[in-house]
Amino acid sequence: MQSENPLIADFVKLANSAAGTFAGMTREARDAGRERLREALGGLDFVSREEFDAVKAMASRAREDSAQLEERIAALEAKLAARG
Repeated sequence: MQSENPLIADFVKLANSAAGTFAGMTREARDAGRERLREALGGLDFVSREEFDAVKAMASRAREDSAQLEERIAALEAKLAARG
């Protein structure tokens, strides 16, 4: 037959309470850290992948248009030089 020692039972209760309190403190610290990080990063101007890809496509198109215009200008200048 096993007898319960009240001192051991109280110690076990205290340990269980301390573990629960520690787990709660850990959770609160993690949540507070995440919130502070969100606030710090909230002021920065990040763009979404979709916005980045759209601007990248626009820049590519502008480079292509610029190259075509340079070719047309060169051809027009050659015509003017041939006339004069």
